[in-house]
Amino acid sequence: MLEKLGLYMQYPFVQYALIVGVLIALCSSLLGVTLVLKRFSFIGDGLSHVAFGGMAVAAVLNMTNEMLLMMPVTIISAILLLRTGQNAKIKGDAAIAMISVGALAFGYLLMNIFSTSSNLSGDVCTTLFGSTSILTLTEKEVWLSIIMSLAVVIIFIFFYNKIFAVTFDEDFSKAAGTNANSYNLLIAVVIAVIIVLAMNLVGSLLISALVIFPALSAMRLFRSFRAVTVCSAVLSVICALSGIIVSILAGTPVGSTIVAVDVAAFAVCCLAGKMAGGMHR
Repeated sequence: MLEKLGLYMQYPFVQYALIVGVLIALCSSLLGVTLVLKRFSFIGDGLSHVAFGGMAVAAVLNMTNEMLLMMPVTIISAILLLRTGQNAKIKGDAAIAMISVGALAFGYLLMNIFSTSSNLSGDVCTTLFGSTSILTLTEKEVWLSIIMSLAVVIIFIFFYNKIFAVTFDEDFSKAAGTNANSYNLLIAVVIAVIIVLAMNLVGSLLISALVIFPALSAMRLFRSFRAVTVCSAVLSVICALSGIIVSILAGTPVGSTIVAVDVAAFAVCCLAGKMAGGMHR
């Protein structure tokens, strides 16, 4: 098995998949803790459906670089979700459901009406579940993912204290003079960028798993925000690496395999947390 893995590692597409997979998993986990604590976990799911709609429009327009349309559309939708979620008439969960379902439906409708592919069902499956797209990355796409991932990490580190304050007590942050709305907007935009990057890794239907599972797993083991964030990042990277390697060796879909590893890690962390709690008693 090690010889087989060593053979595969010589191929550039495998190296690209590992680099991008690790970076996307890292970025997803950093803000995953914030989204879980703010009860906004499904924003990733909603924005991923919007990204699917943007990808469908880009495909209909025969755009060579779909990200040029997907990125601004997803960012605008993130801002709209934030604004609409603050509306007393339309709560956050209803706004997410409204935008995500509408975008998914219109995206699939456009792909059917203006289909330019002879294998529409295969294209839709790949987009929704990321079955092979991570293994077909070009060098340009890899560099774009590296640059945008580094930007996300730098933004998170630079604004860590503000994000921490807005996450735990938004009202107190406002009273202390922090522009909470601006930082909520920053979080929404960064999440939109992560969603677009993660489309190639796990597809639009499984993106929420990258955001939610590492954070929930880390919360089973630690209590402080910093410890949970660091643990979440480490778990996410390990699960992404393991999932990609297993999928390459076993020939299973990349996205589904990564999510399965995340689920297994969550189960192990739950068990470890219970055992540690029992020992403290």
